[in-house]
Order: sequence, then structure tokens, then C-alpha cells
Amino acid sequence: MADKSRVDLGPVPFVLLGRQAECDALDRLLAAVRAGESRSLVVRGEAGVGKSAVLGHLVERASDCRVLSVTGVQSEMELAFAAVHQLCTPMLNLLNGLPKPQRSALDTAFGVRAGAAPDRFLVGLAVLNLLAAAAADRPVVCVIDDAQWLDRASAQVLAFVARRLSAESVACVFAVRDSCEGDELAGLPAMDITGLNDADAQTLLRSVVPGPLDEQVRDRIVSEAHGNPLALLELPRELPHAELAGGFGAPTTQTLSGRIEDSFRARLMRMPADTQQLLLLAAAEPLGDPALLWRAAARLEKSVTVEAALAAGDMIEFGDRVRFRHPLVRSAVYRAASPEDRRNVHRALAEATDVQAEPSRRAWHRAHATVDPDEQVAAELEQGAGRAQARGGIAAAAAFLERAATLTPDPRRRAERALAAAHAKNLAGAPDAALAMLAMAQAGPLDDLRLAHLELLRAQIAFTTNRGNLAPPMLLKAARQLEPLDTTLARETYLQALSAAMFALSLAEGGSLPEVAAATRAAPPAPGTPRAADLLLDALALHLTEDAGTAAPAMRRALAVFMSESISVGEELRWLLLAYIVAVGLWDDRACHELADRYVRLARDTGALALLPMALSTRIMVHVFEGELAEAASLHEEVRTIATATGIHLTYGGALAVAAWQGRQAEAEQLADAIASQAMSRGEGASLTVNHWVRAVLYNGLGRYEEARDAAQLAAADHPAPGAGAHWWPAELVEAAVRGGDGELATRGLEQLLRTTQASTTDWARGIEARSRALLSEGEEADRLYREAIARLRQTRMRVDLARSHLVYGEWLRRERRRLEARDQLRTAYELFTAMGLDGFSDRAARELLATGETARRRVVETTDQLTPQEMHVARLARTGLTNREIAGRLYVSPRTVEHHLRKVFAKLGITSRNQLNASLDRLPHQASAGPTGLLHPTPGTSH
Repeated sequence: MADKSRVDLGPVPFVLLGRQAECDALDRLLAAVRAGESRSLVVRGEAGVGKSAVLGHLVERASDCRVLSVTGVQSEMELAFAAVHQLCTPMLNLLNGLPKPQRSALDTAFGVRAGAAPDRFLVGLAVLNLLAAAAADRPVVCVIDDAQWLDRASAQVLAFVARRLSAESVACVFAVRDSCEGDELAGLPAMDITGLNDADAQTLLRSVVPGPLDEQVRDRIVSEAHGNPLALLELPRELPHAELAGGFGAPTTQTLSGRIEDSFRARLMRMPADTQQLLLLAAAEPLGDPALLWRAAARLEKSVTVEAALAAGDMIEFGDRVRFRHPLVRSAVYRAASPEDRRNVHRALAEATDVQAEPSRRAWHRAHATVDPDEQVAAELEQGAGRAQARGGIAAAAAFLERAATLTPDPRRRAERALAAAHAKNLAGAPDAALAMLAMAQAGPLDDLRLAHLELLRAQIAFTTNRGNLAPPMLLKAARQLEPLDTTLARETYLQALSAAMFALSLAEGGSLPEVAAATRAAPPAPGTPRAADLLLDALALHLTEDAGTAAPAMRRALAVFMSESISVGEELRWLLLAYIVAVGLWDDRACHELADRYVRLARDTGALALLPMALSTRIMVHVFEGELAEAASLHEEVRTIATATGIHLTYGGALAVAAWQGRQAEAEQLADAIASQAMSRGEGASLTVNHWVRAVLYNGLGRYEEARDAAQLAAADHPAPGAGAHWWPAELVEAAVRGGDGELATRGLEQLLRTTQASTTDWARGIEARSRALLSEGEEADRLYREAIARLRQTRMRVDLARSHLVYGEWLRRERRRLEARDQLRTAYELFTAMGLDGFSDRAARELLATGETARRRVVETTDQLTPQEMHVARLARTGLTNREIAGRLYVSPRTVEHHLRKVFAKLGITSRNQLNASLDRLPHQASAGPTGLLHPTPGTSH
């Protein structure tokens, strides 16, 4: 049927009626893509409002481009990567040009080869690079209709691609119902398609009503349709002539979509029985494969002939693919059928599907054809879940397992499958659905081990959804249940409980850190040779129930295992963060540096994107202690890149640390307030403690000692877990209290500090201790301790602490009227702070230096165009020797985007090669800002 919403409006021929602005916007999008840019757009609107017609205009105008089309199908939502496969099929000849990890990820996702489940973002990067390669010849336009019905894996991948487009000559345009619940496309540029205005609605209505139309009836139809073109085209079909001419029909209170479906359903009921059956078969078959459709039709009890297709009229199109005129047609057909008729067509489709080529689709159709429990069908679904999970389709695996559980006749086996479904639902990011499956599992007979697994999963869901404040007591309960059943798993669960309690601290709702630590200490010993997790458990439990000195030997044993790299990758991924915390607890700066480096490298190499932000955060903190604020800011840009690309929760801890060490008070306070609010809402007590400690550093750097003292005392209020809660705040309190004239408070701070530094043999610990003792000492003893602090800290990587030691020593020397010696120390401190970009501390040093009679020399910086955060990040990575492809993999963009940024960097710096980057970047004004604005994203006006 011709689209009657298209009329000739004059100067621009064949434009959609009432859609001039929308068509113009899409024309501008195409112009940008033809000019070498990339664009993403989400077209939103209710069913029937004309989204597909607008996409049709885009496809029509993109005749010189390579158009790739995908349509989401509701019944296809459980098949992982189905839509991505459909999109990429025309480009598979370009696969060999992808880096091997990306090519392998795509092969596994598409079921071409067996292998470990691919990370969905690695699949996304592969698709992005595939599109970039395809666009090398001519622009590519991806049109994704009915995006609300994409399978979840495809939705995540395509949303990722849309967010990472920049300079590839690629457009991704989605059409989605405005009532859809998914948020994968949130944050992308959007265009809302609303109803036609009354004048255009009347024009469209008149085009489909051949006879007389009463004005009052016309106005009522226009009003009820709310400008929805499909409603205006379809509703008059079902109104009798008398109502159209005189308005003598009965009113209705149905929703608009319901009335449109009723219109389609009424037309369906007037069709021959075999036509209805053929349409139902097509509605249940998501592939649109004509051969499969006719094979299934031949298996139905009532024969379906070619004439049945002809009688379907304009409701469906039979060509190289089978397409319904509108999704509401498909849903109307499917809903109109009886449950028995639906089961019959699914049974026919299952029989017609090649079990070797498409075992999962066959199992899914069989499941829909089955109403009574059937172990054979349930077993096929369980196998399908395994295949889906191997391809990275965890949401699909969860759906298969859920259906398998409902079809399982044996209660015990049903409970076991429900428990497996709950695990998969939780991994798929559906905690509420996981809890529902846990309820089903709990209703069936489970042995003690599986009941313990059930409680463990319930606790893990609580930790995932509440970030720890509810999880500690639940994890303790699970660990105790596991003790007589599986000692190894029980000890791992105790370690998880301890980790959750350290994370929640004072915000834990039950299961305080002292309580969890005491229970952990009483856990049964490791069976056999202790594993890495066992050593960590024993060390941390000892530290938290006794003291750092008692725990130090056990902590060193645990740390030695991780430093030797003699453990498996799986163990490292699970426990490396806790090993880093142990290194902090020992004041081991070398181990902190190496473990943070390895954590980042491991998360990148394995594609563990969910762990990468935390790994980067540990490395950011090490960079901050080492005075490498530009590098810390660069890594925070990477954290923001990941958050932007994936939509995962973004914390600003790295940005806060950089801002605080640089002395940017307003920005740091704004970030600290935001982090505190997040921490309270998510139950993250540890984040509050770190927040208070960082504020203390900020205020000490600015010379605002009362505020530094108050912040340090707030950091001291929680249980002394390793890190800011036990190790770092006491030194800030000592300095602030001494400068504020409160010797008694400073002495209490020193006593707290000694509890951890005395247990360590490192120069970092002993240097901080010597500096803090010196602040409370006088005469020769103070002089000796200041010199010891400087000598020790000079042996470490911790340049900030070294510079701060020169500063406080210089301040003491000035007060001792040893002006010339003070100048040497203060000048050294000022130069170190300035080189590191610690402006708050450098200003404090400059004031002290001025008090000695010497003016600090400001560095002269060349004026040059400031690089944007993403340009600076790309430039810093490029100067380390990474290739464009390697940088692209790091930043989740295409190599073409990296090249685009580097061209802009070279132009701004006035250089022509990478060899000149080092010198040019070193001459730039200090750029380490990692504030809350300016997320790393493609160039303005593109996909963000």
C-alpha cells in the first residue's frame, strides 16, 4: 500500500506530511556523515506516530551511502547478538582486518567458534571498527527500527557503538517507542516524533476517506488520534459509513494502540482461515525467512497455499524477507490467536528449524509449543542456555533457564534449574528477576549445599544492589551455612563478607566490621595448602581483630604470593584489589605501584571492563602519591570514557584526589559533596572516610588548618580499616593540630599513626613517622627527625610526601630564625610542588619563602592553544609509543577517531610527528584537571 502520509508540499517533492523539521534534521545528519563526521540519533515516539516513515525518508536520501538495516522483533529478544549479527552480515568480508581479540570476540558471539564468553564491549569495539572499515569506501548509515525489541546483548553493543562514534563517516539512527523501559540508549541525542497538527491530520484523514465525512466526526477522530498517522489511516477503515457521514456510532474508551490493534484484528478476522494461519506463523517466526516459513506451513494440519499470502493484502510483504507492515500488525495477529493455535505454529516452526544450525531457536519454539512439564524440552532449553552463555549472551541464558525451570516436572531438578536461572539473571543485571527465581528455587527441595549457595547468591545480590550496607550479615550467614559443606567456598564467602564490611563501614545495616572480622577470625582453617584467598583472609582478619604489628607477618606472606605472580588469572581478578589493600596496610609503596599497575593491565588484557574502573582508581591514587597528577587525570579521563561508553556508574574519586592535591578548593569541595551524597545513598562508608581524608589534605595544602583538623577527625571516626581509615588521616591530623596549636590532639594523632608505621619496615612508613614526630619535637631532635624524614622519603616513589617534608622542615627552620637554611628547603619544596602541579602546596611554600625575604620564581609557560581533555589523553598515550590501534582499544574508539584527535593535537602544538610530542607536551601549561565536567567523548556535535 502506498504511504498516504506522503504528499507533495511544493518546493521539496515527496516530503512526509507534517515532518518537514524532522526530515531537515535527518538531511543535516546525512550531510555531516558525508563530510567525514559521525552522528547518532534516537528517534522516539509512540507506536504508529511515524518513526518508521521518518527512517524511510533517511534511507531514501542515503542512496549514495551504504545502508545497514536492523529491525528488533519481540520474539527475538532472548537470542543473544541476533540483531548485531543481522547488522554485521553484509560486512563479514572485512573481519580479517580486525585485531585478533576483536575478531575472536565476534566469531564467538555469532557462534562461529567456541571459546570463552566474549566481553560485550569487546564485541562493541569490534563492530565499531568493522563499521569504520566499511566507511572507508563510502559513508555508512545504520538504521535500527523497533530498538525496544532488540535482544539485550545487541542493544548494549549498538548503544556502545553509538556512543563511541566520532570521525568514521558512520551514522547510527534508532527508532524506539517512547514507552520502552530499557535505558541502553539514554544520553544519546534524541528527536521526539509527536502527532501531526490538526491541519495535517485532517489532510491525511481526508486522503483515506473516499466518501462524505461529517465535520464533527472528523474533529472527533482527529482529537482521539492525537495526530497519530497510523491511527488516522486505520481507524476510519472500521467505522461504518453512517458514522463517518453523520456521527451515529458508539463512543469508545480504548487506548489508541488498542484501537489500532483492534482495527488490524478486525481486518484479520475477515480473511480466509489459511491466510490467518499464515500470518500467525509469520508473527511467531522472527527471522523473516521465507523458506523457513513455507517449510513450517507445510507441517501444519491445515494446508496453506500461495493464495493465502495473496489474500493478506497490505498487512504483510513477502519478498526476500517476510515483513509486516507495522509491528502492531504482528502483535495484533499474535494476540488474536488462541493459545492452542500459537502452540501449533511454534511446534511447526520447531520442526522446520534445522537442529544442527539453529538448536537454540528450535528449543525456544519447542518451549512455546509446550504447556505441560516436559523434561526433554527443559533439557534442550538448558543446553541452549549453555550455548547462549558461551557466546556472552547471559540474558538469553537466563531466559532459557527460567523457561526450563517452569517446564521441569521433577521438583528437585526444577529447584536446581531455578537456582541456575537466578545466578544468570543476577549476572545479566536483573536482580529483581533473580530474586523471583530464588523464591522458586527455595520452594523446591534443595540439599544443604544448594541452600547455602542460594543464601550466598541472595547476599551477593544485596551487595550488588546496595553496595555492601546490607550484604555483610547475609554473607556471614551464607559462610556459616557453607562451613560444614564446602570449607573452601565458606572461606571465600567470609572474605567477601569482610570486603563488604570494609566497604560499608559505619553505613552497614547489621554486620559491623568488628563483628564480621571476629567471625572471620573464627572461620575453619584452610584445607591443605593455603590459597591466595586463604592468606588474604587470615591476614586481614588478624589486622582487624588484633593490630597491624600482630598481623604484619601474615600480611607479608599474603603479599608475597601476589608479588610473585604465581597465582592464576582468575584468582588475581577476584582478589588483587584486596592484595593492594594489604600493600597499603604495610606502607609498601613498591608493592602498591606494582599491584596497581598489574590490576589495570590484567583488567584490560582480559576485557574485564566491569573491574577496570576500580583498577584504574587504585592506579590513580598511586599516581597522586607519586606526584604524577597529569597521569592521574589522564587515567580518570579513561574512567570517564568507560562510564560514557558503557553507562556504568561513575564515581569522581580520582577527580577529587587530583583537585584536592592541586589545591582547587571550590572544585574539590563540589566533588566531595557529590561523592558524600552518593556514598550515603549507596551505603559506601569507606568512600566517606576517604572523602574526609582528602579534604584534610586539601585544607592542609591551603593552610586552612582548622578545617583540615575537623576533616581528619571525621576520617578517624570509623573503624580503622587499611587505607585512609587507619593509615593516612593521622599524619594530616598531626600537621593540622600542630599548626593550630593543639599539641594534645596532635599527640593523639601520632599515637594512631604509630600503630601502623611501627608495624612496617618501609621507608615510606618510617619517613611519614619521622616527619610527624618532628612536628611535635623541638631543637636538635626536631632537626634530626626532619632530616631523617627527607632521607627516607627520598628512597621512595612518594614525591608528594617528600616535598611536604621539605616544606614543613623549611617552615620550622624559618621559625627557628635559620633563614638561609629555610630558604633552601622551601625553595626545594616550591620547585617540587610546582613541577608536580600542586598549586595549593606551592602557594603555601611561596608564602613561607617570601617570609624569608626571597620571592619564588614563577615558571614561564609558552602560550599555546589549550588541548581538550580527550586530545591531551590521546597525546599522552601516543607519546608512550602506543599505536593508533592500541590507543583506540584503550579508549574504546576506532583508530580513525584516534587519528582525528592526533591531527588536531599536531596542529595546535605546531608539530608534525610523534617524536616531537614529548618536548611539546612538557612545555604546555599544567593540565591535570579531572573535574566533573568535560567527559571524554567524541568531538562536539557528534554522538554526544
